[in-house]
Amino acid sequence: MKQIVLFDGVCNLCNGAVQFIMKRDDETFHFASLQSDIGQKLLRQYQLPPSFNSIVLIRGTRAYVRSDAVLQIGRQLTEPYATCSTLAFFIPRSIRDVLYRFVARSRYQWFGKRDECRLPTPNERKRFL
Repeated sequence: MKQIVLFDGVCNLCNGAVQFIMKRDDETFHFASLQSDIGQKLLRQYQLPPSFNSIVLIRGTRAYVRSDAVLQIGRQLTEPYATCSTLAFFIPRSIRDVLYRFVARSRYQWFGKRDECRLPTPNERKRFL
């Protein structure tokens, strides 16, 4: 099943997360920035606002957002990330999302921002939509 991760293409933290995933996912995921045409089309298709600026995992007919997306992705990475993500699901979503929103609000301040989306390398290109 094709799985797509939508991410903030100008966020350094988000771009780092994509690199982290790509090194540990056995080519499970494809990627698109939220700002791209395909990202905007997928947001509309899954009834999310065009200004949505959280990570999104699309799997089949379902879109996971915020901490659910992070943990669903993490469960499919190599160990120890898969086990840690599975265990983290025992933390109530309301608590997980408070932490997620705190980091998300401060991500540009802490990690910086790019002027434009990062271009994938030739080897990565097949995984970007």
